[in-house]
Amino acid sequence: MSDQLTTPAVQTDEAAHWTLHALDELFCDDRGCPVGVRLWDGTPWLDDALRPATLVLKHPGALRAMFLPGTELALAEAYLYDDLDIEGSIESVFDLADRLAEATAGWRKKLRIARLLTRLPPGPDHSHGRRGPARLTGKRHSIQRDRQAVTYHYDVSNDFYALWLDRRMVYSCAYFAAPDDDLDTAQERKLDYICRKLRLRASQRLLDVGCGWGGLVMHAAQHYGVDATGITLSRPQAELANERIAAAGLAGRARVEVRDYRQVTPGEAGGYDALVSVGMFEHVGAAVLPTYFAQAWRLLKPGGVFLNHGIANCATAQPVHGPSFSDTYVFPDGELTPINVTLHAAEEAGFEVRDVESLREHYALTLRQWVRRLEAQHDQALQFVDEPTYRVWRLFMSGSAHGFATGRLNVYQALLVKPGERGQSGLPLTRLDWYQPEGR
Repeated sequence: MSDQLTTPAVQTDEAAHWTLHALDELFCDDRGCPVGVRLWDGTPWLDDALRPATLVLKHPGALRAMFLPGTELALAEAYLYDDLDIEGSIESVFDLADRLAEATAGWRKKLRIARLLTRLPPGPDHSHGRRGPARLTGKRHSIQRDRQAVTYHYDVSNDFYALWLDRRMVYSCAYFAAPDDDLDTAQERKLDYICRKLRLRASQRLLDVGCGWGGLVMHAAQHYGVDATGITLSRPQAELANERIAAAGLAGRARVEVRDYRQVTPGEAGGYDALVSVGMFEHVGAAVLPTYFAQAWRLLKPGGVFLNHGIANCATAQPVHGPSFSDTYVFPDGELTPINVTLHAAEEAGFEVRDVESLREHYALTLRQWVRRLEAQHDQALQFVDEPTYRVWRLFMSGSAHGFATGRLNVYQALLVKPGERGQSGLPLTRLDWYQPEGR
């Protein structure tokens, strides 16, 4: 709605009155609400009872900025650009969002709330900060545009990521034996679990597609004796990964290159014994899945194995209307596909699906540790990024934790095999070696 259609500017006390009224309409005077609200003048909504989280409205027009546009993106930007702040457990706010969706169902309720919100004054114009929203050019999922998308997300600052990731800088779901495992232990367990699933052996060739800062490449080379190559589209990632590889004395057996997966060739050895992709699959795009799996097939030797680890949405998930927060500020051009779509594309390329494992609960645990570590390093983080960028990661990781905890998101490891000429898989009859590894 245009600012010309709003009522004249109101006094602060009148704005407080209409804000409290609008909150009652939005949340139905719900005293069991998991989130409290505090106005810019210190006035609490409902009461000042202690709750897991508190929304702090920073000015009289805050609620208008949050809800009048009626989009996920506007609500996120109100937080990013300080129309509001969130104290306490930010993940709890997503429970509030679920209640909000239920409470505002129906056009009559939406119209009544909109009329209340227009009584509030417009807020200050948003300044997008140093990073701003993503603005990609070129054909979607072309090599050029994919490079822009990856650069937007990963080239924020190596130092920023190092503040809250584990010591190996593994930026994907960890693997927990118990909920209170420390992050370093859980991430090392995940790296080793992947290597065991691939059944790596000395002198084999491993390709890690979307290797990040090289944690898996280094682990596989050091503990399994493979020749490991990682590829990424982020030059700062590759530079730091190769520095870490050299410092560990692994330069002869491991390396990280800046290259798109579509630009890789099998090499003189005639292909790779094993492929792995962990946390890169979300960038591929549904329309490009045939290309992705066909390229993996070409790169593997007969009998080779491919572990594809990626986030998936539910087949029954409803699409987001309008531009999403994730596509605008987090993973531009990122796409989540249901696991059945992924496996169908893999089989169409010739792969045999040998194992599929969900690690959904593990990702919720991982994200919560990342959020806690990031929040604990807030002041240090602002040495490398600005406040809106810090809030992007705090918001998206908390929302993702909520998504995995509630089952709206999932993450799967699919083990695929390129059978030999006579159909042989080369795999043992059981998975016992995954869970009772010899000598480890």
